Amino acid sequence: MKAELTTTSRSYRGLSQEERRADRRSRLVAAAIAVYGERGYHQATVKAVCEAAGLTERYFYESFPNSEALLIDSFNAVTYSVLGEITRAAHEAGRGRIARSRAMLHAYFSALQREPQSARVFLVEIRGVSRAVDQAFDAALRAIGREVARIVAAPGAPDDELLQAGVVGGVIHIALRWIDKGYAPDIDAVVDTALRLGAVLSAPARRRT
Repeated sequence: MKAELTTTSRSYRGLSQEERRADRRSRLVAAAIAVYGERGYHQATVKAVCEAAGLTERYFYESFPNSEALLIDSFNAVTYSVLGEITRAAHEAGRGRIARSRAMLHAYFSALQREPQSARVFLVEIRGVSRAVDQAFDAALRAIGREVARIVAAPGAPDDELLQAGVVGGVIHIALRWIDKGYAPDIDAVVDTALRLGAVLSAPARRRT
């Protein structure tokens, strides 16, 4: 009987306390992406995010110590969701490195155009908030660079972290300019532009003389 009462006290509508906490955290992250994307991080309050999530501020502080921690989680949620999309697109494109590069870029720009609020969190709101946020941004870019290079780099190419950073950063700046111009030119044209830069990663490494 005691075990039965303990189990009942720890579950609600079939969910454990841990599952409910995880659900609230996910709702806060989704709400933050929407609110930051609409208003901007600096114009958003904890109260606004909680209202969008349908939760009280008490539950915010259950999951996050401050707004920066929520911004980092929101950024990571967007970043790794997009990374999953471009990775799947690359695998579906076959074995050719250029075809994979084109597929990844098309998936990337499509995601930005399809989800402008998420794109704002990924590209704009993350910058210059604090050292901790900058470190999260840098860690994500490193992860993206390594994964992209793993998929498209020529066999035997060195693991050049500086080159990866340059290519990923360059593609991000192309995306920022494209969004600022109202998603013009069309997506195929912007993919072609970014592909010329991204092809650096798929080109065979030159021998040093």
